[in-house]
Formats: sequence, C-alpha cells, structure tokens
Amino acid sequence: METVLINIETEAIAPELLQKIDAYWRAANYLSVGQLYLRDNPLLKKPLKLEHIKNMLLGHWGTTPGQNFIYTHLNRIINKYDLNMLYVSGPGHGGPAVVAGTYLEGTYTEVYPHISHDEAGLKELFTQFSYPGGISSHASPQVPGSIHEGGELGYSLSHSFGAVMDNPDLIVACVVGDGEAETGPLATAWHSNKFLNPLNDGTVLPILHLNGYKISNPTVLARIPHKELYQLFSGYGWNPIFVEGDDPETMHKDMAKALDYAVDRIKQIRYEAEHPNGERPRWPMIILRSPKGWTGPKEVGGYKIEGNFRSHQIPLAVSASAPPEHLQLLESWMKSYRPEELFDASGKLRHELAELAPKGNRRMGANPHTNGGQLLRDLLMPDFRDYAATVANPGVNGEGDTYVCGRFLRDVIKANQAKRNFRIFGPDETVSNRLDVVFETTNRQWDAAIDPHDEFLAPSGSVIEMLSEHQCEGWLEGYLLTGRHGLFNCYEAFIHIVDSMFNQHAKWLKTTLEIPWRRKIASLNILLTSTVWRQDHNGFTHQDPGFIDHVVNKKAGIVRVYLPPDANCLLSVMDHCLRSYHYVNVIIAAKHAAPQWLNMTEAVEHCTRGISIWNFASNDQNCEPDVVMGCCGDVPTLETLAAISILHEHLPELNIRVINVVDLFKLQNSSEHTHGLSDNDYNELFTTNKPVIFAFHGYPYLVHRLTYNRANNVNMHVRGYNEEGTITTSFDMTVLNQLDRFHLVMDVIDRLPQTGSKGVYLKQLLQDKLIEHKQYIKANGKDMPEILNWKWKS
Repeated sequence: METVLINIETEAIAPELLQKIDAYWRAANYLSVGQLYLRDNPLLKKPLKLEHIKNMLLGHWGTTPGQNFIYTHLNRIINKYDLNMLYVSGPGHGGPAVVAGTYLEGTYTEVYPHISHDEAGLKELFTQFSYPGGISSHASPQVPGSIHEGGELGYSLSHSFGAVMDNPDLIVACVVGDGEAETGPLATAWHSNKFLNPLNDGTVLPILHLNGYKISNPTVLARIPHKELYQLFSGYGWNPIFVEGDDPETMHKDMAKALDYAVDRIKQIRYEAEHPNGERPRWPMIILRSPKGWTGPKEVGGYKIEGNFRSHQIPLAVSASAPPEHLQLLESWMKSYRPEELFDASGKLRHELAELAPKGNRRMGANPHTNGGQLLRDLLMPDFRDYAATVANPGVNGEGDTYVCGRFLRDVIKANQAKRNFRIFGPDETVSNRLDVVFETTNRQWDAAIDPHDEFLAPSGSVIEMLSEHQCEGWLEGYLLTGRHGLFNCYEAFIHIVDSMFNQHAKWLKTTLEIPWRRKIASLNILLTSTVWRQDHNGFTHQDPGFIDHVVNKKAGIVRVYLPPDANCLLSVMDHCLRSYHYVNVIIAAKHAAPQWLNMTEAVEHCTRGISIWNFASNDQNCEPDVVMGCCGDVPTLETLAAISILHEHLPELNIRVINVVDLFKLQNSSEHTHGLSDNDYNELFTTNKPVIFAFHGYPYLVHRLTYNRANNVNMHVRGYNEEGTITTSFDMTVLNQLDRFHLVMDVIDRLPQTGSKGVYLKQLLQDKLIEHKQYIKANGKDMPEILNWKWKS
C-alpha cells in the first residue's frame, strides 16, 4: 500500500446535505438562545411577552454559535468515517452549545428523561439554564459528554491529550477559545504533540476558535496577521487549516472540506507510524475565524453586537426596565432561525434533521470515555509488602522512602503494561525525586529528536514528563477522567502552580458524586517530595509546605492527606491510594536517606489506623502521661524522637506519650471528616488536660484549625514551618523554624514546671547547643556529628 498525499481540495459535499447541516446548526442556535432567555413559550407559538422571559438573564452567547457550528460539522464526519470522538469545550462559558448539541442528538434526554423531545421538554430545557436549582452556564459535569468544565480557562488541550493517551482509537475534538489561548497553560499545551505516539495513543484535533474578543478586549491571536498566525502554529509543529468568514453557506463548505482533510491526514499519519520514516508527524489543527455572536443581533441601540465584544454575554437586555423594542428584537432574532422548519408541531426535531446525529455510543454526548468510570478497571497490583524495608529495630538507616517506593511503582507499571492504563506524570523530576528505578521497566514517552546521550527516552513509555506542572496535572486529569489510573510526582513547593487546577478537579469530583449517571473515576494521586525540610541547596524559594492547607479547604468526601514517616508506611499508603476511587490523595514523603521506624506489619497497622501511640518511644503504659508528644511528617517524627531521647536521658521521671499521625484528617472531628476521630477516641489519645507538643510538617496553624473544637485544644502547642528558610543544612532548617529537637525539649520544660531545677539546667544546656550548632555549621558547612550520627536507643 502506497502513501497517498492528501490535497485540501477534497470531494465536495452534496448541496442537500449542506442545507440539512445548516438547518441543524440553526436548531442548535435556536435552542441556545432559548436557554439564555426563555422560561415559557419555547416554540414561539404565541407572541413573545415579558412573562415568557426569565427574570435574571445569565449566560454567554458570544462563543456559542461557533461551537454549535463545530459540533454540527463534527457529527457529519463521525458518521462518514465512523469515528470514536469526544468533544471538549475550552471556551469558558459555552454551555448552551454543549447542552444544545447533546439534546439534539438525544443523550441529554436519556440521562434526564424529564427533558423530553417535545414542547414541554423544551420548556424545561430552557428554564433550567443558569437558573436556581438548574445547570450552570458552562460545560459542567451535569452535561453528558463533558470531561472538561469551562469555569476556568487554560486546560482544555491538556485534558484532551491526557484523554487520548493509551486510547489509540479515540479522537478528541478540542475547541480552544482565543481568549483561553492567552493563558500560560494553554500556550504551553500546544507542545503536547511532541509526546503522542501515533501507534499507541489517540489523536487530538485542536480547533482554535478565533471570534476576536474576550469579555471586553480583542484577543491577541485574532489580531495578528494571517501569515504570522500560520507561522506560529507551524512552528509549534502543527499543520494549520484555516476556515474563515461570516457567510454561512461558504463557511459550511469550507468547514466540511477542512474536516475531511483533517481526518485524511490523521489516517495517513497513522499509516506512516506503521512504516516510520524518522519524521515527527505534523498533526492537523483547524483555525476557525468567525464573528463573535455569529447570527445574533447585528446592532442594538447604536452599538455593534455581532462581531464585537458586546455579544460576549447577554447581547440584548430584555426586561421591564429595558427598552420595549428589545422584546420584539429578541422575537425576530429567534424567528430568524425559522423554528417551524426545524421542529414539528409537538416540538420534536424533524426526522430528516435528527438523522444527521450519530447513533449510540458514536454520539459525542454518549461516548463512554466521557463517563470514564464506565471503562475503569482495577489496577493489577503487586503485594506492596514484598518491597518492605527491613526494620529489625526502630531507627535503622534507610535508603530513602521514595526510592523504596519506586521499586513498587516500577512493578505496578510492569503489571499493567499490557492493559496500558497506568502512567506516572512529572515535571522532569522522576529522577530527582528518586523514582528512577521505574526506568528499569519503562521509558519516558517522547516523540521529538533523541540524542545518543539521552536517557530513558522512547516513542512509547509509561512515564511522561514536561517541565510544566500545569501540563502534568492536566494530562493526568484527562487520563483519569477517561477511565485510567495515574500518579503525579512533584516538588512540594511547586505543586502550588496547579492550585486552581486542583480546585476545579476537586469540584468536579464532588459534583459528580451527586449525579446518579456519573461513575466514579480513579483517584488523583499526588506524591510530593523534595520537601520544605530538605532544600539544602535550593533555599527559601523551594521551601513551602502550604499546598496541604489549600487541599484541606475542599469537601471531606473528596480529599485525603497522608504524611508517612518512613518507607514501609509510604508503601502501605501508596498501595491504598492507587486502589482508591474518586479522591484527591496527597502524599508527602521523603526522598533522602532517613531513619526507619516500623517494620511492615507495624506500618500496615499504623497506616490502617491513621494515628497511633508509638509504644517503643512511650513510657506511660502504666500511668497518666505528663506530656503528649505528637508528630506528623518524616522530619518532625525524627526530631520528636530525638527530643524524646534527650528527655529520657535527662528527665527519666517524665511520663511521655508519643503519637504519630500519618492520616492528617484523623485530627479533625468525625463530625467534619469521615476519617476524623470521635471526641472520645481523640481524648483517649491526647488527653483532656495534658500539654501536647506537636511537631508538624507544615504551617502550625493548620493543626490548630483541624483541632479547634477539641477539649484539649488550649493545651495544643504546635511547631512547624514558620516561613523561615535559606540555603542551609537540613538540621538548621528545623532550628530556624524552632522545630528541632532542642526547641521541642525546651517547650516541654516550659509546659512542665515539675521539672524544676533539672529542667532549668537542661534548658540552658540546650540553648548552648543551639549556639554551638550555629558556630559549627558556619565553620564546617555541615551539621554537627551528634546530629548526623544520631541513633535512636530503645
């Protein structure tokens, strides 16, 4: 079989078909205007009156007719080529178009039977839009076919590329708004074409919708010369196809030709992938230039509307306080679509038009990938216990917790390679985060040039890295939303870059739990390492543990935060998170060599409980404790145990209870979080009247926030990160923030007056140690031997 060169001069579409396509588009536009304005009289069988108009007009018209145009034409090529395609609406508030498209094809009524295909159903469809108790103005989770919520711009391409990874039969038609195209994440996402493997992955067909304006400003890409625009996307490695104009007849012909050409190019690229010539494919994209608010009012009150920013939201005010002629203008606008040609007397789309929609799962609103839980299968999981670190006694040296966990992840990848449903994403940090052992069984997927001295790069692989946290998060979200599993590893300080993306995904998970037809998806698992306490050479810029504060704001049914103190606990937590569904799991773990505390049996028991008294470090088994020493996180655990060893040596008469927290939400009340402890269980651990010295990985206030309503909150004294940092030794970081063993001991002495003179002398000794420490690191550039060589003694 020879490669066939494709010419843009494709076979012309039959005029009769183009007329039907135009009618279908008019029907979608009519439904969209109805959603924006009407609560009654949906077929305009009666003269339009104010009583038929919603009291609050909320929504966005500007992007909608262009998206209706695209959706209608995509239906044609799905039918013609029997494509497995889904639709991503990137422009923020294109909700009317997606609702109209899925209603016309029938999927909307299938999931919401009361929104029927008749006049009553149209009334319900119109009334619910941007209405109390109804649906929002963007492509929200309530809309069938949606995997991307347009409430926040910038991630449509990232989600689309994540969706097609390991989905070789899938095409995602991704509409990118020209306002959205100005965001950093979207601008970076164009480079995702360097990561797709045409043999194993599907295809993203970007459709850049240049309608010229944002809310009140022109868009950058719409105002640069045609040649410059072509050079920009050609330079990104795309094959841009232009469809431009405002005449519907011409635009229908041009769009049909462009899509035929794009599908032919996609097929040709796939054929060439089986007969490689060493060149990276130049995937097609479409640049659609059409007026903002196309087919809407041309002018209102002397102001230009169509083709202007004034069409962005509600282009025509209709209310008791608006000019009376606006009501007539709205009626004329809606009648310009000639609804009597589109719907029969009952309000149903005419049969000859309904036939244009694809059938069954080929409908974009019914594509199973858009409800990824339908396709989700459990991972094949090796037994994490087989990767246990040997811990004969507490405090033995370890290799580095993430390094130990890396061997487990390596074999998770290996076990699921045939199914191709698990990937690791990261911003060029998989090696730095000491997970590089995974490259024993896989490579980094990469479809650009490869130098002989590069490592772990190949056209296919289960690890995918780009130095953009936005892309890693977006790719993983798209991968999960379409029914697969994954892990995102990142430096702790820079996960903040995706704060807003996490927000949107958490909201998506929360909302979909309330939608009966939506199926649960695999959890979004985020492994944070290179943490605040071990940034010896990076310094203050890399020292920020605040992402967990952000995570805690979300609904209790969605988020989980784990801080395993050692490798065996990390293995137990990682296994649990990879098996879980419909959460955001944040795991914070160490990558540097550190002491190991629990053998595997103990670790499993501890992680299952989420919080435990550590008997080996406590001496209050037969009496009430004088003080409770709590810790959460690897370095806080180390410093707490080092502090306890000092107390045991110098103040052996003290009764100390040591509590380690691996599941952060155990601190919260069970009435507020499903993982929280009841007041009775919490009081049994932390007492109701004893001082609690709590060493925490992050900002101290978070612990106070989680325990604010506990009986012993007044005695809770938390030490953590206090925004003090620099390039210094790891132990000095704890000293700067007063989380170190010496400050912890002094805190105990300050809270326990019964320590008397022994306490006073010990406190002075420790103050001298802090002075000695500062002098030593300044002279030697490393921590004191007693710090570096410290060992736990039972």
